[in-house]
Amino acid sequence: MAHGRAPPKKKAKELAKYSRAERPDYAYLKGVFRALRQELEIEGPKAPLRLPEVPTEEELRRFYQAVWNCRNFADMVLIKTLFYTGVRVSELVAIRLDEVDVERCHIRITRGKGNKDRQVPFPLSFRELLTVHIQRMHEKGALYLFESSRRHKYTDRGVRKMLARYAAQAGITRSMSPHKWRHFLFTWLKKEGIDDALIQPYSGHTTRQSLEIYSRLSLADAQGAYNQAMELFPIQ
Repeated sequence: MAHGRAPPKKKAKELAKYSRAERPDYAYLKGVFRALRQELEIEGPKAPLRLPEVPTEEELRRFYQAVWNCRNFADMVLIKTLFYTGVRVSELVAIRLDEVDVERCHIRITRGKGNKDRQVPFPLSFRELLTVHIQRMHEKGALYLFESSRRHKYTDRGVRKMLARYAAQAGITRSMSPHKWRHFLFTWLKKEGIDDALIQPYSGHTTRQSLEIYSRLSLADAQGAYNQAMELFPIQ
């Protein structure tokens, strides 16, 4: 404690005398102390920024080989969708069949993180496989792109368990969470020379600066650059 400061408990009692008449609740007090920090020019501690852990290309190939060896068509389509689009797993399991545009190679993400809608691309080479899967799901009377045999949509937990199972079969010992594949995709696109302004609208990360840059680019340019980069993607 700095010299000359009153103990925190004593200071709290002093502040309480002035605040009781306001009949404060938690939200009110939170706002008061936020404003107090601003008045005193006190900044809160910031968590250190850490680079995301990204799988290697070799791990990605081994992982997908394990998926291929199992010959589970639905799992293959799900994992390719996850790899190619970089969507969050919560967004993946919420995709409805009518949100997939196979003609334009786009998937609409409705109410993603931040309650925002966006469109994400998938490569032209994936269109035929995805179309076959969609036809099968329509024949089953499904509503979602990925549903179980009992017509229940997949869950976050179910997808995570699936990825962990294939990682174990591939002999990969470290965690291979869905978010790491998302990091891999965007790292790959950056490596292939795709500008942040093209990646940002697909990723679901919104910043004013990137939106201003993107406003000067066409969606067609973004789609074309994406397809060109995906021709070299480690899984096909």
